[in-house]
Amino acid sequence: MISFTPTEEQQMLIDAVRRYSANEVRPVAHDSDENCGFPDKVIRTGWALGILPGNIPEALGGFGDAHSAVTGALAYEELAYGDLSLALHLMAPALVAVPLMLDGTPDQRAEFMDLFLDETPPPVTAALIEPRINFDPARPQTTAAAENGHFRLNGRKVYVPLAEGAEWILVYAWNAGAERVDAFFVRGDAPGLAVGPRERLMGVRALPTYPVTLEDVQVEAAYRLGGEAGADFARLMAHSRVALAALAVGVMRGALDYAIDYAKQREQFGAPIATRQAIAFMLAECAIEVDAARLMAWEAAWKLDQGQDATRESVLAKTYADQAAVMVADSAVQTLGGYGYIREYPVERWLRNARGFAAFDGLAMV
Repeated sequence: MISFTPTEEQQMLIDAVRRYSANEVRPVAHDSDENCGFPDKVIRTGWALGILPGNIPEALGGFGDAHSAVTGALAYEELAYGDLSLALHLMAPALVAVPLMLDGTPDQRAEFMDLFLDETPPPVTAALIEPRINFDPARPQTTAAAENGHFRLNGRKVYVPLAEGAEWILVYAWNAGAERVDAFFVRGDAPGLAVGPRERLMGVRALPTYPVTLEDVQVEAAYRLGGEAGADFARLMAHSRVALAALAVGVMRGALDYAIDYAKQREQFGAPIATRQAIAFMLAECAIEVDAARLMAWEAAWKLDQGQDATRESVLAKTYADQAAVMVADSAVQTLGGYGYIREYPVERWLRNARGFAAFDGLAMV
């Protein structure tokens, strides 16, 4: 049976991340969005919370008993409650660490796992999304061709977080020989790999993302995630969808709380607008969406932790959260009326960020 009560350790993590989001992130979120980047001090403080190292099992050098998607989802919600760009930036190393934990070979873990236990975030990231309308994560156009003990990668990626200066990029590509999606550890300075200029996005503007081009990039066979066995791509995508659903819940909750506080304080015709039926009913519907999306994310995360196939649950959770996030953020804008469209108020930023979830495949992982 699924338990909805966090363990003592999980509650301590929730409280710590909640304080960090309230005291460190929220005060600088607006300026960071305007300036397209968070202060390094905020990133370092967030990394010092040990969210990722604490979710790496002791057997792999981490501080946790076992890797837990539920614990990750709880932390991600609180991070996104502070700001989505910050959450995606801070947890970008998990895009490599989680696949490494789940599918890495002993040699790959021995080479890379220590990177995630340092006092500073490691310069690593992952590349999945491609610049085409009909992009399907399960059938990327980036290709990996096997050739005499190595693979030759060709393709284009977009929305690659922190790609500039990354020492390693986990690149997902279609392996035609095996008819499957594989992932490859590619050096950031590998011949044929080019990182383009920073992308200018509508939302998550404080998150540096870049296009990446691969032209005949050679990767040794030993650097294919999982070695000869490869990786369980469907399971990795389920972990990503759970992460994105949890992040969406955090954005929704932040927008709803702000709208409720505003509606209680804003008076029209001698009474707070929260007493008006149209506003009250709209906010009540938002509260339902937040709880529904959270429970769906938790169910999918729980199944992953039980070693079960959570493909269906994770797809439903992310699809629902994608739509609910836009609805809740837009309702928050409506609650503020004309003020909701002014950049000094955070609700317009949350709406811009929420609109991106439908396109964020593989941009987070628990």
